[in-house]
Amino acid sequence: METRLARPNGGREASSQKKSADVWILGSYLSILNAMATVALTELLGAPVYDSSGKASGRVREVALAPQEDRARVAVLIIKTSKGDRILPFSSVSSINGGIRTQTTASEWAPNHSSEGMFLLERDLLDQQVIDVHGRKVVRVNDVDLQQETVNNTVVLKVGSVDVGARGALRRLLKGMFPMAVIHLLLRRVPPRLIPWDFVDLIETDPARRVKLKISHERLARLHPADIADIVEELAPDEREAVFETLDEGVAAEALEEVEPKVQKAIVESLDSDRAADIVEEMEPDAAADLLADLPEDRTEEILVQMQPEERREVSELLEFKENTAAGRMTTEYMALPDTATVHDAIEMLRHFEGGVETVSTVYLVDKDEKLVGAVPLPKLVLATETTALRSLTQEPLISTRAGAREKDVAELFDKYNLLTLPVVDEEGKLTGVITSDDVISLLRAKL
Repeated sequence: METRLARPNGGREASSQKKSADVWILGSYLSILNAMATVALTELLGAPVYDSSGKASGRVREVALAPQEDRARVAVLIIKTSKGDRILPFSSVSSINGGIRTQTTASEWAPNHSSEGMFLLERDLLDQQVIDVHGRKVVRVNDVDLQQETVNNTVVLKVGSVDVGARGALRRLLKGMFPMAVIHLLLRRVPPRLIPWDFVDLIETDPARRVKLKISHERLARLHPADIADIVEELAPDEREAVFETLDEGVAAEALEEVEPKVQKAIVESLDSDRAADIVEEMEPDAAADLLADLPEDRTEEILVQMQPEERREVSELLEFKENTAAGRMTTEYMALPDTATVHDAIEMLRHFEGGVETVSTVYLVDKDEKLVGAVPLPKLVLATETTALRSLTQEPLISTRAGAREKDVAELFDKYNLLTLPVVDEEGKLTGVITSDDVISLLRAKL
């Protein structure tokens, strides 16, 4: 576009050129707005509001959702007027181009006494941290893109995505400094960084508001526990607590096992004892014991008291062992059968086994005195008939370790024999637990 500079003595010519430029900018602005399928939240905030008579009656102060009814659809606009804030149902809006135009008079707009149950986009979303469940990370919201639709001749506005890039930040920075048409042209050169609203998980630290706004972490819960752990570690302490308060106990337990020990400890200490107990119960016994061993003794007792008897017994037994020994690393959830058992018995046990997937790679055989006498790899069960005796499928040599063995010795056994699991026996040779490869990996990572 060619820009012409008016000469000081241009008189009417200069004035005419200025008017032409203003008309061009206004026309461009309107054509852009008409063509847009979206409008930015920061453009909507402060926009003039005209009532049904065409009178300018206020400006947009807030844009609100009613999550109980629709998580994405704008429910009301809060309008700043000379008589105080008023609530304008969005169903009364006829147009949002060139300002908000309504089908009602300003006198019909109810006073805004409370925003309880409402999710306010500027207050609750702009500049706030949210979880990008698709990108598996925590991001800060710079702006919000709202999608404009027409349904049955009614204007509908929905949250389409959140802007977490430079474009949203620049739009806010330049607002009021240049005409919107100019800003739009500048922003065309900035690549967008948008996260679809369906991929956004909100973080609300107030339990009461979480319930009222129906904020949960269903999307987050679908991620791998290690990804959830990475996300949680990026959050502030109160935000971590909020996430773990709403996650399913099983998901929370798996994620907690992946979190760094210091953060793990802080999360459990922040939770109520009964909630902490519900999560710890779902953890692998060895991981639960390691966690509780790091807590103050009185806090550990509070959690143990809230746990179910069987889980409490398993964890309490493991707490008696030193953490840097084989027994301190083992889990008491493993598959063991009498040495007289068959493949059929092993398959039945597999069907009902509730332990971790890491321990199902091997079925251990014990004699009548509970002494370890054999180990059968899972692949051999697949290839054998149901009547085959497990004793005939045992793997040689039978590798095990004593409960008091050092962590270094345990790691060397895994490395030397390429083990997936390592049985732990007591002084009499009785099977007391199993160490899994992920425990050894965690051990080695801690040493780095």
